[in-house]
Amino acid sequence: MNGGSVSSGLRVAFSYCVQQVRQYDYHHYLCLLELPPNMRRAAFALRAFNVETARAMDVASDPKIGLMRLLWWQEAIDKIFANKLIEHPTAQALSSVISEHKISKGWLKRSVEARINDAKREVSDIPETIEELERYAEDTVSTILYMTLQAGGIRSTAADHAASHIGKASGLLLLLKSLPYHLNRHRQFSYVPAKVATKHGLSNDIGGQAEIRMDFREGLSNAVFEMASVANAHLQKARELAGTVPVEAHPVLLPSVPAQVLLDSLSRAQFDVFDPRLTRGILGIPPLWFQLRLKWYSWRGKY
Repeated sequence: MNGGSVSSGLRVAFSYCVQQVRQYDYHHYLCLLELPPNMRRAAFALRAFNVETARAMDVASDPKIGLMRLLWWQEAIDKIFANKLIEHPTAQALSSVISEHKISKGWLKRSVEARINDAKREVSDIPETIEELERYAEDTVSTILYMTLQAGGIRSTAADHAASHIGKASGLLLLLKSLPYHLNRHRQFSYVPAKVATKHGLSNDIGGQAEIRMDFREGLSNAVFEMASVANAHLQKARELAGTVPVEAHPVLLPSVPAQVLLDSLSRAQFDVFDPRLTRGILGIPPLWFQLRLKWYSWRGKY
């Protein structure tokens, strides 16, 4: 394979990554467009990897097939770092980014292993505490931001700390937004921790097995409010670090904007995750307003 065909193949692979992110993760697609041009290829490859692993269970007709896809990605990471060719456009783009920017294998492994562990959970095997969901968000969302910072050559403890908080906030809020979807998938309210469910009167004990009530909307809204408050605290902590975060890291941290938009949308809906307004536009607001808000933060160098 000559150099020209390799370059052509990579162009196709990166184009595929952009389209995947645009189709399945549109709010982050818009965030990535605000990155400096020299950072976009890596950022899109990393986000496309996240799309592939996040959707593995959703697109599978059988949970076992979804789990097999995640296990395939676990093996693919090992193959990429062993310099083996993989016939998958996202994997090819990711391999190029890893080679060019020396992306840490540990973060990629943490991300896919967290998805695998989540996929293996039984319907009744709900998390005990919000802290467990925070760790899941850290492993699946914060790691994408860490690797994007790394790809941009940004070495900053403050930026990493801000990325950690933004990832946790984003992850928690997206889990809340997805509660109705998971109910339709017969997973109960599997992302409402047991302690939170019990506190707000959502937990039933049926035949010695704990289940989450699906008909107590007020209790559910109160539980969502409690979890959203934790996400809000993470966003506030991330912004408190802004003065110590290098300016070049601010565009990478723009995912704080869609997280705040979703938080505001939940607030307007009185934290009722079944409110149809949450499914409109982008995270509950008109697309133009979302883009203007994102541009405003980008122009001001804020996150």
